[in-house]
Amino acid sequence: MSENIIGYLDNDNNIIDTQSAEETAGLTPIEYDNSEKALEIIRHSTAHLMAQAITELYPNSQFFVGPVVDEGFYYDFRVDQKIGEEDLKTIEKKMKDLIKKKYKIEKYEISKDEAIKKFANDDLKQAVMRRIEDNTLSIYKQGEFEDLCRGPHVPALRFLNNFKLTRVAGAYLGGDEKAEMLTRIYGIAFADKESLKAHLDMLEEAKKRDHRKIGTEMELFMFNEEAGAGLPFWMPKGAKLRVKLEEILHKAHRVRGYQPVRGPEILKSDMWRTSGHYACYGENMYLTEIDEQEYGIKPMNCIGHIQIFKQTQKSYRDLPLRFYEYGVVHRHEKSGVLHGLLRVREFTQDDAHIFCTPEQIASEVIEVVEFVDSVMQLFGFNYTMEVATKPEKAIGEDAVWELATQGLKDALEENNLPYTIDEGGGAFYGPKIDVKITDALGRKWQCGTIQVDFNLPQRFEVEYVAEDNTRKQPVMLHRAILGSFERFIAILTEHFAGEFPFFIAPTQVIFVPIAENHVDYANELKKTLMLEGIDAEVYDKNDSLNKRIRTAEKQRVPYVAIIGDEEVANKSVAIRNRRSREQYNLTQDEFMVELTQELQKGKI
Repeated sequence: MSENIIGYLDNDNNIIDTQSAEETAGLTPIEYDNSEKALEIIRHSTAHLMAQAITELYPNSQFFVGPVVDEGFYYDFRVDQKIGEEDLKTIEKKMKDLIKKKYKIEKYEISKDEAIKKFANDDLKQAVMRRIEDNTLSIYKQGEFEDLCRGPHVPALRFLNNFKLTRVAGAYLGGDEKAEMLTRIYGIAFADKESLKAHLDMLEEAKKRDHRKIGTEMELFMFNEEAGAGLPFWMPKGAKLRVKLEEILHKAHRVRGYQPVRGPEILKSDMWRTSGHYACYGENMYLTEIDEQEYGIKPMNCIGHIQIFKQTQKSYRDLPLRFYEYGVVHRHEKSGVLHGLLRVREFTQDDAHIFCTPEQIASEVIEVVEFVDSVMQLFGFNYTMEVATKPEKAIGEDAVWELATQGLKDALEENNLPYTIDEGGGAFYGPKIDVKITDALGRKWQCGTIQVDFNLPQRFEVEYVAEDNTRKQPVMLHRAILGSFERFIAILTEHFAGEFPFFIAPTQVIFVPIAENHVDYANELKKTLMLEGIDAEVYDKNDSLNKRIRTAEKQRVPYVAIIGDEEVANKSVAIRNRRSREQYNLTQDEFMVELTQELQKGKI
């Protein structure tokens, strides 16, 4: 066996580590490199190396789970003293010392009953085993350290030289907010030093672009823990940005044949029982009682749109019928996962539902994909698509799910659109296409979604009159382009580092009059711009000119215009273009033409 092989892939693309692959014929070798499968093995093995180091430094530690995640790996554990960010270097040093001991990683198997006895004094191991249905369990051992694990792992510690522990956090045992808080340490690992350095450089840049930091500096939004966690407040500048984004999408929806609607934000729980939300999503809903009847605050907008569709009789000639709503929804996210605007308890979806015939599914899906493409191009995002299939917790018959899933695949394949599969990642009522965008730092984000649903129309007895005068059930396509305004604005903020495109910038122009006698002309220009839908401000406070210019530029405003004697006399402006890093003079009319052209770039 080659020294650089760290595992194998079977015919189903499952990873098998070198110790489990007794017969390698027909298996595909996994080389030690930065491929997705290789990194999964490397990072999972590094998590165990970290656990071994923690065990030696903190002998009474007990470990729960240590999976690979999108951002690298982590391990949850109990320790009898506080571990902070300052301790990570000590743990890293111990990990490097362990690598020098050249331990091999060995695997052995025991029965579940034997494992229960072996770890009888470790309640965290007992909790792990309660989650495992298999009667035979595998244990991985390196030196004196061993832990329950399915694997896979590299053959030896010598493959684990390029890692970095990134942060310490708290994590509830099993994700249960009522359970014990464990310590969690995150880390990252690669096959070579260069990739590790590039990733750490990206993390540093990400810190500078953090939307929470920029949002505070630019006064876009705020949170108030006294008012409630995960509930964003939009400040004037953030609200202006958001309104511009909403207006761009509003026009784009209308020209594509969508009709605006709005449903209530609270409905009787019986509606949510009929839809399946109560059974499949109830733990994420906020419930209350009115007139001795239970109501649920909506976590999704679909039921409201169904009721609007049903209000009048529809014919096949009315289909496809496209409803859209900027729908405010509430979901009970656990406090530990709340993260700025990226994970909140109240948010607004750019939601739409398309009622169509089965024959119209493919064309409607492609129309939505083209809509997605136009929005992604507007902001310079690359994106990929993923077909998510039936989850464990779902409603509807398998045959219906297979029909809906194949409909999505056919629509993409017939138009030569590449996609990957996310097994079990669908919504509880139907399969979906998830849109994953890549930002300026190469990070992937889940945003838009297109979902095919036969189940809700059936449950709510939604019908239309077909061409042969029979009553038939329409298909319901759930769709969002951005996902939510909150999440998309967070991504935009980090993608552009707050340097928003002119057409959505909260403040687009700041006028800085040099002296008092220049203020009237600056205010005249501001009024002219505001009438054209361009947000402008005048900085005429009693500060030095340089300080006012610096203050304006800190707001990441696209244009700063200086107004002095020459500008007043000639009806012109002295421009500092933050985007092009240029300074130049324009007449008032020329300036308006330039700004109008910039606004036009925001059309889709």
